[in-house]
Amino acid sequence: MKRLFLAVGAAVVIGAVVWLAVPLLKPNHPATLLYGNVEIRQVDVAFNSEGTITSMLKREGERVTTGEVIAALDDATYRSLVELSQARRDGAQAALTKLLNGSRPEDIEQARAAVANAKATVANAQVTFIRQQALVATSAVSRQAFDDAQRALDSAVAQYSLNSAALAEVVNGPRVEDIDAARAALRQADSTVALATTALARAQLKAPSDGVVMTRVTEPGTVVLPGSVVYSIALTSEVWVRAFVPEPLLARAVPNAQVRVLIDGRPDHPYAGRIGYVSPSAEFTPKTVETPELRSQLVYRIRIRITDADDAIRQGQPVTIDLGAISGK
Repeated sequence: MKRLFLAVGAAVVIGAVVWLAVPLLKPNHPATLLYGNVEIRQVDVAFNSEGTITSMLKREGERVTTGEVIAALDDATYRSLVELSQARRDGAQAALTKLLNGSRPEDIEQARAAVANAKATVANAQVTFIRQQALVATSAVSRQAFDDAQRALDSAVAQYSLNSAALAEVVNGPRVEDIDAARAALRQADSTVALATTALARAQLKAPSDGVVMTRVTEPGTVVLPGSVVYSIALTSEVWVRAFVPEPLLARAVPNAQVRVLIDGRPDHPYAGRIGYVSPSAEFTPKTVETPELRSQLVYRIRIRITDADDAIRQGQPVTIDLGAISGK
């Protein structure tokens, strides 16, 4: 009887060992489903200028498109700056044009007439000086009269030299340095106009991308500074999914591989996805000595771009990723 019990016990132990060993002998077929969420990618938009908000054109939940005006500042000051800078630019352009055109014939003739008048004055002063010089020698006139004649002659000669130089300047035209300085002044005026125009354009706040307004931070009448957030917008131009792939499936999840993405509300309508990023490091780091069980606990973060997203997919929505029909590039 004792031997019978021993035999039965041995049979049970052997059967249990065989039953436990069966799963280890079977090929490993890990599940091909991953679970993740649509990433909430948002941008906080703000004016790059200061001023008083005059209009807020969007509310929470409304969609925006790239380049659409969604808010505006009082732009009276910026429009005045544009007009002022344009007037200064026109003045600089006129000054440069004047130099490039050179002297007018009327200016040249006027300068020549001034030289001729100065020459006649010199001749008259010279005659008076010679007469006074002869008379002072015989004491017919005072020494003061002679000195006055001398000063009049010197002044006439100096005026003649001055008018002659002015005539040469008018005939030769403006200097190259003056033209270069006028061109530089015009470039400076053009830059001022560009800056004022940019400031005026920034009085309108435009959506940087397609999206949905998540938060309307402020209201019309608020005075804002550059960088003050006005809206928080969830971007919809590209839809990305964040998920984690276990280490046994890492070889299947490679960049540019195509996968299927499913949402709970439309399980019969899979979306096409493409893996865009696979983390180079694991999110969980086990001990130095890794057993097969520990290796299976390693997960790597991946990002998947849905290439045919529609309005049914929302920010933060849970999704299921199917790696079963995964394909390469």
